Amino acid sequence: MPSWPDERILELFGIALPILQAPMAGPNLHELAVAVAQAGGLGSLPCALLNVETVREQVALFRQQVSAPLNLNFFCHQSPVPDPAREAAWRARLAPYYVELGLDPAMPAPAGTRAPFDDAFCRVVEDLRPEVVSFHFGLPAPALLAHVRATGAKIISSATTVAEARWLAERGCDAIIAQGFEAGGHRGVFLQGEDISTQVGTFALVPQVVDAVEVPVIAAGGIADARGIAAAFALGAAAVQIGTAYLFCPESRVPAPHRAALGSLQAEDTALTNLFTGRPARGIVNRLMREQGPLSAQAPAFPLAGGALAPLRAASEPRGSGDFMSLWAGQAARLGRPMPAGELTRRLAAEALARMSGSGR
Repeated sequence: MPSWPDERILELFGIALPILQAPMAGPNLHELAVAVAQAGGLGSLPCALLNVETVREQVALFRQQVSAPLNLNFFCHQSPVPDPAREAAWRARLAPYYVELGLDPAMPAPAGTRAPFDDAFCRVVEDLRPEVVSFHFGLPAPALLAHVRATGAKIISSATTVAEARWLAERGCDAIIAQGFEAGGHRGVFLQGEDISTQVGTFALVPQVVDAVEVPVIAAGGIADARGIAAAFALGAAAVQIGTAYLFCPESRVPAPHRAALGSLQAEDTALTNLFTGRPARGIVNRLMREQGPLSAQAPAFPLAGGALAPLRAASEPRGSGDFMSLWAGQAARLGRPMPAGELTRRLAAEALARMSGSGR
């Protein structure tokens, strides 16, 4: 049987296949992580939308069903300073949609809820001891990072530029995710501010990061089939991280309008938008993105922008509408194949190995 050209990630994480299931807040809970882990990949749990108690519950459910390494993922953003004027302007911009849906534009709306890694999350990591801890938007404060490292967890984070990759390597990351421009969901940008005009595509970014750091590199963004996996390894990656392709699986908790969009020609049209959270993230273009953006300077700072959209989503989603919800997806969404996550993981690995050995197309 052919072997992987670089097995450093397999050895580092103790997994059989160099496929990481991307942590996707919302659609991804323990069911998806378990299925991928049972197949030999690295299952992940996104924690930014979960409270401490739910993280503990989800990890317990994972451990009950599979004995395998687990990745817990956290955001490292700074909580924003409230800006009432900006938030009021955003509510005023959305007011016509409220009226259209029969809602009061002045009705209370929840605050945006994406929690950064803090002391409470750190205690969870110390108690639960996941094999891998991944971060988005850089790394936590050095003292918190030291506590995570002391648990024995392998630490990884996303880089969207070579400079970010070097920064992460200098701070002791065990591996680095090279997140290309094609990736769905939030950009992991943390050094260059809000300007995303210079962001790099996956297959330009990966070899540059490989040349810049000594640790293994995990390719992410636009990888949804064996061709993408083989290409990533040819460019020096030691593993791939796959997100959008797993949204097609029955284990993902994708809302009905999102799942419908993924399975339609609409999925060919994605864009980076800050309308739903205040930070650039790639999703399928919907009505809100067409009419208000996709990028708007008026959207409140991350993660506050989503609060005013919550009533609009609550009113429209039951009608089957995805007009006011984030339809996160990468540029390779049309390559997705609906099948159980374990089967998808095994098939992707087998097809990639066959392609790399010259026996597959």
